[in-house]
Amino acid sequence: MTKTTGNEAAVVFTGAVKTFGRAERTVRAVDGIGLTVGRGETVALLGRNGAGKSTAISLLLGLNEPDSGSVRVLGRTPEQAVRAGLVGAMLQEGQPIPRVTVQELITFVASTYPKPMPVAEALDLAGVAPYADRRIDKLSGGQLQRVRFAVALAGNPELIVLDEPTAALDVEARHTFWESMRGYARRGNTVLFSTHYLEEADENADRIVVVDHGRIVADGSGEAIKAEAGHSQVSFDLAGRPSEGLELLPGVVTVEITGDRAVLHTEDSDATVMELARLNAVRNLQVAQASLEAAFLSLTAPGAGASRLTKEAV
Repeated sequence: MTKTTGNEAAVVFTGAVKTFGRAERTVRAVDGIGLTVGRGETVALLGRNGAGKSTAISLLLGLNEPDSGSVRVLGRTPEQAVRAGLVGAMLQEGQPIPRVTVQELITFVASTYPKPMPVAEALDLAGVAPYADRRIDKLSGGQLQRVRFAVALAGNPELIVLDEPTAALDVEARHTFWESMRGYARRGNTVLFSTHYLEEADENADRIVVVDHGRIVADGSGEAIKAEAGHSQVSFDLAGRPSEGLELLPGVVTVEITGDRAVLHTEDSDATVMELARLNAVRNLQVAQASLEAAFLSLTAPGAGASRLTKEAV
């Protein structure tokens, strides 16, 4: 594959705004987003339903145009980049053509691009080569999703955009799909994906962008976002001690008691642990960072506001 030249980023949103509706019913689905994705990055886009993720993706693919601001893809307009075969997409909607084989479908799609990926290569990279001769309508859900990935690869893109790529897949199918995606990313290509599975973002993205009400509220690595927005967890065995008063310890926000084990959610794990040590209550003590789910819920809670975390702070 011949890469585009130049120093342009893979994706640049500059103050992009997209509004739907009329008069008092207008909704700003994308509200002034500014985002730069460098070449070779794998970026996860997280947000609740209606947060603006799918609208942002539609702007990126040229399916909609911003009302104001701009979107550039590999130094071009989205429409130009898509037509040049520089962008591949795997969207939630749409069904592959039935009653054709996997290989026939990928061969047809590849023929529509100026510089396609060799069909055998696309089949292998997407992990569908073992059933290339099977008909599309005879495949399982997981197999069909990987065929959609092969379709997205057929044009030999530098950037691939995945909108909820593993929705409704079982755990094994999700695992095999991400193995294929990582193979594509290891070639130096750029990946931008949205997902409701937060562990997928944590495991597969170099960087996570959290969107809420059409705006970016956090942007950084999974570890940085968890450290910024989530509470730490301090857990220990009560060993027969009473649990009363634990909520009064320094930094503690909430307390959970399960059997003889206490879990303290704290804003200052060092202060909490030091006080527990002073009380000689450190039996089987463990300190863990908050999950990405806890950080996400904190960032998108009503009235949470934008995070101070930016990519530059990571």
